[in-house]
Amino acid sequence: MQIVMQPARRSEKGVAQHYQDTIVHPVVFDDHADLLDAHTVEQLKQLFPEGRAAMWGIVPGKKNVNLSRITKMRPGDWVFFSGDKRLYFGGTIALMWRNKELATRLWGTDAAGSTWEYMYALSGTRGFDMPIEEVRQLLGWNPNRNIMGISILNETESETLQTLLTLDPDTAAIQTNDLQADTQAEQDAVTAFDGELERTAQRAQRGEQAALKRRLVPQGVGQCALCGRTLPAAFLIAAHIKKRSVCSDEEKRDLANIAMLACTLGCDAVYEHGYVSVATQGAIVTSPLVADIPEVAAYIQDKLAHRTVNWWSPAREPYYQWHRAHTFKAAPPV
Repeated sequence: MQIVMQPARRSEKGVAQHYQDTIVHPVVFDDHADLLDAHTVEQLKQLFPEGRAAMWGIVPGKKNVNLSRITKMRPGDWVFFSGDKRLYFGGTIALMWRNKELATRLWGTDAAGSTWEYMYALSGTRGFDMPIEEVRQLLGWNPNRNIMGISILNETESETLQTLLTLDPDTAAIQTNDLQADTQAEQDAVTAFDGELERTAQRAQRGEQAALKRRLVPQGVGQCALCGRTLPAAFLIAAHIKKRSVCSDEEKRDLANIAMLACTLGCDAVYEHGYVSVATQGAIVTSPLVADIPEVAAYIQDKLAHRTVNWWSPAREPYYQWHRAHTFKAAPPV
């Protein structure tokens, strides 16, 4: 999954108005059926059965400077909106198309008379509050680097942010030519394969993991910190409250506070993917985005709603705060 950086400073009046008009208030397809071609309308309604979607667009730029980047964007890519030194919003690019007339109706034109005609619809949108300084540090950027124009991160940078922020891809169109190419590539790889069928895997071990598990499950049974169920050790994992990959060595060694027991029967997954988090004083908070996944919403309602996590403490709060800021699926800002 590629990650696209979309500069959009809401401190600028025009950007703020566009954000309100087509992100906070999704575009209703039928209201613009006179400007949307039938194929695009069909695709949009398949992707968004409710008949509306958040939309954004990109100008071609002077001498079409943005086209080389736009042509590399694909449905299924994740896009971050950045502005005023923060990442504040993001989602999956569900569909892309070009429509100068619709863009002009929705957003008008800029000072140069151009409009944001390279349009895309977004699915799975969520809010963020991540300082650009943290992005620079994580990706090894120059301390003064800013996101000045539409840009696509390289594979390593994309993977780093995807892992750090648990970016789950959402509904997106499948481009027929891409699907055919992928299918053919997979078939060619299977046909050409002549390597060993069994391999000896070698991987770095998390040195503190066994110690964490022994500390949290000393008697072979333990209590899930989230749902409170007492379960055999086989159904419990020592889940890092703050993602281990960004913990300092000191934090990794803070065995008394860095991890909690989470059951594999559902709690570890909903916490890991940000559908629940733990607020100050231990109250479980639920992401408003869980409503899009009824089965997950039902699990949270049945097992976690209105619970208070006894594992919370002032010493663990900084780790829970990190999870709330980076992993929890907050609602898009309005």
